[in-house]
Amino acid sequence: MTNNGNHNGKAVHVIGGGLAGSEAAFQIAARGVPVILHEMRPVRMTDAHQTEGLAELVCSNSFRSDDAETNAVGVLHQEMRMMGSVIMTAADRHKVPAGGALAVDRDGFSDCVQQMLTEHPLITLERGEVTEIPADWGQVIIATGPLTSPALAEMVREFGGEDELAFFDAIAPIVHYDSINMDVAWFQSRYDKSTDGGDGKDYINCPLDKPQYEAFITALLDGEKMSFREWEENTPYFEGCMPIEIMASRGHETLRFGPMKPVGLTNAHDGSRPHAVIQLRQDNALGTLYNMVGFQTKLKYAEQVRVFQTIPGLESAQFARLGGLHRNTFINAPRLLDDQLRMKGWPTLRFAGQITGVEGYIESAAIGLMAGIMAAAQATDSDWTPPPVDTAHGALLAHITGGADADTFQPMNVNFGLFPPIDLVITPNGKKRKLRGRERKMAYSARALDSFAGWAGLMKAA
Repeated sequence: MTNNGNHNGKAVHVIGGGLAGSEAAFQIAARGVPVILHEMRPVRMTDAHQTEGLAELVCSNSFRSDDAETNAVGVLHQEMRMMGSVIMTAADRHKVPAGGALAVDRDGFSDCVQQMLTEHPLITLERGEVTEIPADWGQVIIATGPLTSPALAEMVREFGGEDELAFFDAIAPIVHYDSINMDVAWFQSRYDKSTDGGDGKDYINCPLDKPQYEAFITALLDGEKMSFREWEENTPYFEGCMPIEIMASRGHETLRFGPMKPVGLTNAHDGSRPHAVIQLRQDNALGTLYNMVGFQTKLKYAEQVRVFQTIPGLESAQFARLGGLHRNTFINAPRLLDDQLRMKGWPTLRFAGQITGVEGYIESAAIGLMAGIMAAAQATDSDWTPPPVDTAHGALLAHITGGADADTFQPMNVNFGLFPPIDLVITPNGKKRKLRGRERKMAYSARALDSFAGWAGLMKAA
């Protein structure tokens, strides 16, 4: 246990030391309210985590697009930076080349978050599983993510009166760089897009011609898959993290229009345009590890090695981590939560992160940020003002607390479809003109960031 202060009953208890829980704890403490952050690892591990570090990234090391001008994810990044986010601070300090995306050295990122939290005088870190919420606890935020321990999940299910909702999530393999054949592979970002004015060579590309692609798809489909337990058989996959073999089963060309699309790439060795490409993205600051972009899989371990070593450039690949599959849990937030992320009928219990039904690292952290500010406001009898719905934070919050249809609720990434529409613009001659394409996205982004700046001025910690 790391104890940095004498915390009394007024402390907010945050259960879960992932991205959402870490961000919530940081935002609460930044507003002068003591926090006890509970993390069950390493006392009890999960099916997906490998360390005991706070904010461990268990799947990709990418926070996706960092483009705040035309991309909703990039807007969310920028809004969190305005709020002094611990997650964005650590990500910016430990980013690695990834074209227009924000990717991080996962160990350096986790270490940075943990250091910032454990050094804060108002945050106490307690290791151990929380299976129930004691009666003498005050405010509580459950930020246990999609890998909530069974006992705590059952407690929530019983109180909420809802059947558990779940989906499968898959993990992509990580390859040792020195085992990649660079006589076949080459460095290039799609369309030569660079990170921070770099050279546009942020990804390793492994090319396949048409026969190689067809052979790979056949091997993928024929490979032996992980089996499900009986209670898992009817659990759906999340569309945003679909195993590649499931995508391939939908048609032989599916992967060529997904993670293996060859557009924007030219083979540096012979100037040819490949039929398909597998990209690998730097996974750590040293550049010794690369992850296979979009290659989440449920192939058995031995099958992964056999199938992936048929890829040109990966014939002798050595894997630091193979792909995996885990079952994720989330609640029916539109039905169970109020507009301050509190369980209806339990005004001191909030939820944050992926368990609320948002999908993605940064979306989870954003919900944690808002839950933390809400809890701090409640603890200090301060006003809580929700972020405007035309911001990325406001759009996400509105979606999970009532904007989504509770009967068909599924995890959702941030996207401009959640924002109030901007369909028309007034031209200088007074006529109305419909916005389209990039111009429309830029309008969404500019409106969101301008609107959020005003909200941040009111709600940011002093």
